[in-house]
Amino acid sequence: MFVTGLVLAAGGSHRLGQPKQLLPYGDTTLLDAVLRAARECAFDQLLVTLGGAAEEVRETVDLSATTVVLNPSYGTGCSSSIVSALEVVDNRTVGIVLMLGDQPGVRVRSARSVIQSEAPIAVCRYRDGIGHPFWFARSVFPELANLHGDKGVWKLIESGRHAVVEVPVDTEVPADVDTWDDYESLLAQGIER
Repeated sequence: MFVTGLVLAAGGSHRLGQPKQLLPYGDTTLLDAVLRAARECAFDQLLVTLGGAAEEVRETVDLSATTVVLNPSYGTGCSSSIVSALEVVDNRTVGIVLMLGDQPGVRVRSARSVIQSEAPIAVCRYRDGIGHPFWFARSVFPELANLHGDKGVWKLIESGRHAVVEVPVDTEVPADVDTWDDYESLLAQGIER
């Protein structure tokens, strides 16, 4: 089964005032930590979308074993990154696993679990709610290609147009970083290996 991993890392980090992808996290950066986990998933294709601070990210982050997708429309929301990435998804891909570039706490086994769901859409059901990584089968790609804004994926999941499998994960939803408070909270939780 040919699977594509997609890491969304094109955001402009306006609330932080600097590229969150490059914030220190353990011995690396936030985005490096996410990509390290994504590589451990052994996806057949690994895409990472860049937009805001793309050149700085290219100079700093280890992008080996990835295909970089530049999203010039990153300011319109993460849906534009998904649309951009779909243009380069391998024709053999049966589905994509969607991960966030500012969410280093996602575990490899969570990604593997959503893939094994065999559903059109699968999400992780954490103890405190729904979270990434998400799985989208190829049958859902036409709708992904028409998403708009920052919450387009969530609207698709909640639309009822596709069966959505909730894969149980016995932890809290992994923290993502949108503000300095989020970042400080993430660091206070400690670095998971």
